[in-house]
Amino acid sequence: MGDRDAMSLYEQVGGEAAMRAAVIKMYTAILTDDLLVPFFEGISVDRLRKSQLAFISMALGGPTQYDGQTLRHAHQRLVDRGLGDIHFNRVAHHLSGALRELGISSHLIEKVMAIVENTRHDVLCR
Repeated sequence: MGDRDAMSLYEQVGGEAAMRAAVIKMYTAILTDDLLVPFFEGISVDRLRKSQLAFISMALGGPTQYDGQTLRHAHQRLVDRGLGDIHFNRVAHHLSGALRELGISSHLIEKVMAIVENTRHDVLCR
């Protein structure tokens, strides 16, 4: 086992700079996606990016503490408006695409996406 094995997934993907770039790329894609853009009307994208950055950083073992709403609370009104698996899958697709664009290895992307998948039931309020 090398030093890399002791590093958090957050550190392995490139830390804050990589996560910030990934979130920006992800929301750039989301906001041009006709399937997803209706769910973001009237929402402060800057605030959302900051919250998403804090959440994903914490989820990947970074030093950031996420102190936002629970996933269920944050997404309940969107679920009430029809948010479902197809939307979750599309957002996940945009995140994995952003990570690929940043040159993150497929092995690390798979680990990130496994963590994202573990949030599905909370995001979709099940």
